[in-house]
Amino acid sequence: MPAQARYDVVGLGNAIVDVIARADDDFLVLHDLRKGGMTLIDEARARSLYAAMGQTTVVSGGSAANTIIGLASLGRSAAFIGKVKADELGEMFAHDIRAANVAFSTAPAGDGASSARCLIVVTPDGQRTMSTYLGACQNLCVDDIDAEMVADSRVVYLEGYLWDPPAAKDAFRKASRIARAAGRETALSLSDAFCVDRYRDEFLEFMRSGGAQVIFANESELHSLYETADFATALAALKAEGVLGVVTRSEKGCVVVRGDAVVEVDAFPVESVVDTTGAGDLFAAGFLAGYTQGRALGDCARLGALAAAEIIQHIGARPQTDLRRLAGQNGLAA
Repeated sequence: MPAQARYDVVGLGNAIVDVIARADDDFLVLHDLRKGGMTLIDEARARSLYAAMGQTTVVSGGSAANTIIGLASLGRSAAFIGKVKADELGEMFAHDIRAANVAFSTAPAGDGASSARCLIVVTPDGQRTMSTYLGACQNLCVDDIDAEMVADSRVVYLEGYLWDPPAAKDAFRKASRIARAAGRETALSLSDAFCVDRYRDEFLEFMRSGGAQVIFANESELHSLYETADFATALAALKAEGVLGVVTRSEKGCVVVRGDAVVEVDAFPVESVVDTTGAGDLFAAGFLAGYTQGRALGDCARLGALAAAEIIQHIGARPQTDLRRLAGQNGLAA
C-alpha cells in the first residue's frame, strides 16, 4: 500500500448507540432472546425491551466504529463514515466518536427513522446478546461516501452488518472501487455467522472480484462462509482465496493466513471475562494498527489479541485503558 496517507484506516459501518444491562439467562428466556447472537428488531420492540432492561450503561457503539476508536486509542489516524439522524442519540454518537480523535463528517439525516441503538444484555458468563434497531443506519448511501477521505486512507474497513440495505451495499462497493483506484486496500469484517448465512454468495463474490483484500472472521463465521463444521477445511478454503485472512478463535487465539504462510497467536491471558462485547472489533483495531505500520503478521495479531483482552475485562466495547500505553507495556509499542 502507498506509504503516504492522511488516515491509516477509514471505517464504514453502523452508527449505533449501545445500551448495556446485566441480566441472567432467565431474562433471555423470558424475552425470547437468542443467547450470544444479534437479532434485528423494530422500534416498538426496542422500546419494550429497553423498558424491561432496568439499569443500563449508555455508550456510542457500532462494530466498525468500535474498531476505529480502538485504532485511535492505539495512536493511529482514523476516520469513520456512518449515518445518524439529527436527534439526541445521533448527537451523542457524533460527540463520542469525535471526542476519541476520529474524523467524522457524515451529514445527519433531517427526517425519517431515528438514530440506531443496540440493546445488549450481558449474562454472568460474559456473553452478550444483542437486539439491534438499525433505524437511520440503513440510510447510508453512495452520496455519503467521502471520496477524498477514502482515497487518502491506507485501509478501508467495511462492516458486514451493514450489508443488508441495498443503498449501503452500493456505498460499500463505491468505497472499495475508490480505494482500489487509489492503490489502497479494503478489509471486510464478516460480522456475524447469521449475516454470512444471508449473504454468503455475495461476500464470496465481493472477495473474489477484488472488492476486499483482507477478511476478518471468527471461527463460526468462517464455518458459515464455507459451509463446513471442520475448521481445517474452512481455513484451507480461505487460504485458497488469495487474500489476507484473519480468523479469531476466542480463548484459542487466532490464525492469520496469507498464501502459504500460516501464523498462529495465542490469546492474551485475562483475570476474568466480564463482557465479550466488541472483542472482535478491538482485535481488528489492534491488527490493523500493526498492519498499517507494515509490521509482521504475528505482531499485528498480538496487538489484536492485547486489545481484545482489554475490552473483555469491562462492560462496553470502548477501551477504558490507553491502548497505546498498554501496547508499550507489553513490548508491542504501536
